Amino acid sequence: MKHPWKALCTSAMLALLAQPALADKVKIEFWTMSLAPKFEPYFKALEKKYEAENPNIDVVWVDYPWDQIRGKAFAAIAVNQPPALINFNVEWAYDFAQFNNIRPIDDLLGTDRDKYSPGALADVTFKGGKTYAFPWYNAVSILAVNSNIFKQAGLNPTQRLNNLDEQLAAAKIIAEKTKIPGLAPRLGQPIGLFMAEGLPIVEGGKAVFNSPKHVELLRKYAAAYAAGALAKDDLFAEDSFQTTIKLYNAGKLAMLETPPTALKSVKDEGKAVYGVTEVMPAPAGPTGVVKGGWLFNFVVPKNVNPAILPEVAKFAKYLTNDANQLEFSKATGGTFPSVRQAAQDSFFQKLPANAGALEKGRAIGAASLENVRTLTLLGVANPDPLRKKLVEEVESAVTGRKDAKAALDSAAAFWNANMTRK
Repeated sequence: MKHPWKALCTSAMLALLAQPALADKVKIEFWTMSLAPKFEPYFKALEKKYEAENPNIDVVWVDYPWDQIRGKAFAAIAVNQPPALINFNVEWAYDFAQFNNIRPIDDLLGTDRDKYSPGALADVTFKGGKTYAFPWYNAVSILAVNSNIFKQAGLNPTQRLNNLDEQLAAAKIIAEKTKIPGLAPRLGQPIGLFMAEGLPIVEGGKAVFNSPKHVELLRKYAAAYAAGALAKDDLFAEDSFQTTIKLYNAGKLAMLETPPTALKSVKDEGKAVYGVTEVMPAPAGPTGVVKGGWLFNFVVPKNVNPAILPEVAKFAKYLTNDANQLEFSKATGGTFPSVRQAAQDSFFQKLPANAGALEKGRAIGAASLENVRTLTLLGVANPDPLRKKLVEEVESAVTGRKDAKAALDSAAAFWNANMTRK
């Protein structure tokens, strides 16, 4: 007769024997933002491969919606139970760095720093010139042009437009010759437009966007607007993307400044226009900064166990290495890597014989990644009313209701009276 207690004892002994092996494993929990379930196959495969190569590591992937991950991170850090890595954007990484909720990673990067593009590293370099995150995936803008409209205006659609002045000049000629607006700038996001031209927003705790150079830039837009060179539909909306791409797809806009992925919409919904679309790099500002960046990254919370930091750094570098960033770009079909070697891969650079605007745009975007930057306002605690006031004054200046200097002076005065620094 078998005794039940013997079976129970045997099970208990086996469990005890298994415990040391489990205890020896280092748990690395990493959080991502709004990537499940679509990219679950990618992360599960990555986790399985890493654990096979590193049997002492237990990788745990957790994904939270974008509107929950910050709160979850604050709570976990507050009770000293943070994950090893958290996926943030540049604004959130900056905010957490200001309150010392994440640690600098310069000591963890080591010689691998040179694998990342300079623009990506600059995006996550904050207090005292310290680096606060491992750069991950990014975006970049290219310029698509309707070659038929350009030719009707007597312009060469393959000749690169090198800066904003050349772009606005072409838009004016197009408007004059064809009665079609040439450009739809994002005037509902003037902060990014100023920063793209190398013009600061806040310095020394004060708004400085009413300088002579800022005024001059706004007057350029006002002149283009008066000439009919700017598409007026949703011109001052915070998000004008859908309106702009519909205009371009319908042949009612000559230039579309956009991430390359938007060209899939042109291909699907504006086939005739897609067939005559040429692509070129988006005009850079005087500092050489390439527009369109929105870098996502991995931060290390401040109170991660110091004993496991070498393993955390090793895994962070694995997550963001050339091979895995390239595979993630392939999985998304639209993101760009923040590491140099991956951007040179044939996935981006080798064009098929029948390459269209979409493939050409992807290659042009990848070639621009060295200096792409995330152009966003950092360090201001109450940005929404400030942005709203600035957009109102920019609209009044561009549409001719107010002089540009008076409009920007009014906006700067409002900012300086109401701005709260983080």
